[in-house]
Amino acid sequence: MTEYIQCVVIGAGVVGLACARALANQGMDLVILEAENAIGTHTSARNSEVIHAGIYYKIGSQKARLCKPGRDMLYDYCANYGIEHKKTGKLIVATNDTQIEKLDKILQKGRANGVTDLTPVTKNDVAQLEAEVECVAALWSPSTGIVDSHSLMLSFLGDAEKKGASLSIKSPVEGGRIEN
Repeated sequence: MTEYIQCVVIGAGVVGLACARALANQGMDLVILEAENAIGTHTSARNSEVIHAGIYYKIGSQKARLCKPGRDMLYDYCANYGIEHKKTGKLIVATNDTQIEKLDKILQKGRANGVTDLTPVTKNDVAQLEAEVECVAALWSPSTGIVDSHSLMLSFLGDAEKKGASLSIKSPVEGGRIEN
């Protein structure tokens, strides 16, 4: 007996579950295959849960083009679905004068990548934000944040399942073929 499925998503981490949600929302008949006995047990369980502003990516790269709109969509999703998150902001500091040139390069790359809220700040500005940080200059990235990645994954999975997707754990992919 041969069974057919319209779409298979391999891996139930953040990216796999986000893809499954998007495909299920488009009406795809799909199954999510996860080799482990739970979702998000590899990279998604070991990340820093940072929502990146898009500062460091190579100018013009796909990551650079997609990070800012993806970041904004993620903040909106978290707010709309009650996922714990916070725009914490981030300071990128120069602790000596020789590092100021590196800050300038980071600023230019960030702006070229569309990160318009990345701003230079003085050591006095930094002292107002974080009294214990000693530096000669810094950049302030207010759109950097954090997210509860496990809650995010559960939300993506729940949305996909509501649209008919199925999760199969302990299901390593050992082969397959595409048929038209």
